[in-house]
Amino acid sequence: MNNSLKVIQIGCGKMSRYTIRYLLDKGYTLVGAYDVNPDIIGKRIDQIYSEVKSDVTINHIDDIDKIDEKSADIAIIETMSLLNDIGDVARKVLSKGINIITTCEEAFYAENSNPTLYKELDILAKANGVTITGSGYQDVFWGNLIYTLAGSTHKIKKIKGSSSYNVEEYGIALADAHGVGLSTEEFDEKIASVDNITDDARQVLINQREFLPSYMWNTVGWIADKFNLSITDIKQRCVPILALEDVYSDTLGKEIKKGNALGMSAIVTANTKEGIVLEAECIGKVYVDDDIDVNEWTIHGEPDTSVVIKKPQTVELTCADIVNRLIDVVNSKPGFVPTSKMGTPNFIL
Repeated sequence: MNNSLKVIQIGCGKMSRYTIRYLLDKGYTLVGAYDVNPDIIGKRIDQIYSEVKSDVTINHIDDIDKIDEKSADIAIIETMSLLNDIGDVARKVLSKGINIITTCEEAFYAENSNPTLYKELDILAKANGVTITGSGYQDVFWGNLIYTLAGSTHKIKKIKGSSSYNVEEYGIALADAHGVGLSTEEFDEKIASVDNITDDARQVLINQREFLPSYMWNTVGWIADKFNLSITDIKQRCVPILALEDVYSDTLGKEIKKGNALGMSAIVTANTKEGIVLEAECIGKVYVDDDIDVNEWTIHGEPDTSVVIKKPQTVELTCADIVNRLIDVVNSKPGFVPTSKMGTPNFIL
């Protein structure tokens, strides 16, 4: 293994405590860390994550401008869920000749939801000879796992998947994207309204960088790309999951009132020219009682095949995939390259 990679961590929140430890365990070198939280800026990594041995100081994200060109091989961006929200930081990093891998869910296959910014970042990455990609839990459990199962299938009529996760484990950006805490009226206005439009109107939003994709919108695009399928039409529907009683959210720092949204279910359905239907649902909410993460996918065809994974450690799996993918990104062709073009992720010793 090439353990000489120099890595920058952008976003030092709930997930990066695993990412940083994992990359150091693999022998990679952490050369910089950035965040916006005033409570941790100026502190060393080992002061906020006691289990991580690193004396790297956390700087404000605006200080990325001060990074020397090619001072690192790759940056890990673990901040926001939408491409628009990481666009400015991504531009700065790519312009420095540094590769990017990000947990930004839209970046998993951004071409089908924000093609304007996708193309801009693609051009910028190519001009600087580097690569940007999105990865994480979905890379394996919503993508390559399904592709591997298909390798033992004779005919496929439909690929159907469902995955649930606790939004409390990911931070405020993901909670906001799932409408956590919103009333039904607020949810309809801020989240669901984007789906109650015509295909042409949706395409206008996409072209104007104003579309809000659910995570499965990008996953369905990734699957189609991996399987070489041509999507003829695609739709999504977001439905709030309502609290049956008052529930306290650590992420929001307040109670979610009975009748307000704990999160949402988002279902994306796509038809393809090849006749294979893709249907994927993600259920993200604040967990109560005995709720657990479940990842379930079925390939309908000849034969039917189902796989169910209960209690996957979604956060840790996301971070491990990111670290195991570092080499793939550095060795990839320049541009905005989805992991569907990088082959199966490998375990790195």
